[in-house]
Amino acid sequence: MELRALVTYLDRYLRATDVLDYPNALNGLQVDSGRTDVRHIAVAVDAAQVTIDRAIAGGADLLIVHHGLFWDGNRAVTGRRYARLKALFDADLPLYSAHLPLDVHPDVGNNAVLARELGIDIQGGMGDYKGLQVGVWGTMDAIHRDALSARLSELLEGPVTMAPGGPELVRRVGVITGGAGGSVGDAAALGLDAFVTGEGAHHNFFDAEEGGVNLLLGGHYATETGGVKALARHLEAEFAIEWSFIHHPTGL
Repeated sequence: MELRALVTYLDRYLRATDVLDYPNALNGLQVDSGRTDVRHIAVAVDAAQVTIDRAIAGGADLLIVHHGLFWDGNRAVTGRRYARLKALFDADLPLYSAHLPLDVHPDVGNNAVLARELGIDIQGGMGDYKGLQVGVWGTMDAIHRDALSARLSELLEGPVTMAPGGPELVRRVGVITGGAGGSVGDAAALGLDAFVTGEGAHHNFFDAEEGGVNLLLGGHYATETGGVKALARHLEAEFAIEWSFIHHPTGL
């Protein structure tokens, strides 16, 4: 597929320029390229040096990530920023990033994907960011909180930490992937039995305990692998583009 046409499609499908995001997210095409055609896409959670290098080694024509290059703001092109950009330029590899547009997408978004995998019937949104509800909540067949934790651990292929502040039997569950432990208060306000996210702060344990919510932390990285893979599967179905997932877990 022609690169420009694919970028235009991604911008429209993900609403990359319409979804409100943090200033340094810079959703969309972050690094341009002289390439014209895209036959193989690499997807990853982070635009780290390792994922860039592996995308190049694997012969990717486009790298799509959830966390882009410029979170540290307007900085000089030195050090690791220079190294990352030089690798992309030398390989003529374009880079596309989608942060909140990928989190909130109803079909391939991190939150919707993980919620569906957990067996949650999505009922609404939660977690306000400047008027945008970045997460989802819904209902599921009654399950013991320990069984829900085990199901999440199996899906994420890693450990889950639980603050058992809510009822043992869980039916109403919220999901905000990534670093949303601070939204446990929103979960309590919605009357949820459990809230699933990636990471939180020390005091979020007490927020959960005193708010009557079971807080499940599956890791920032682990909870956000679903979106880029779901997006890649969508592009494969739509345009017959091959793809590969570059797994570089942080354990955090």
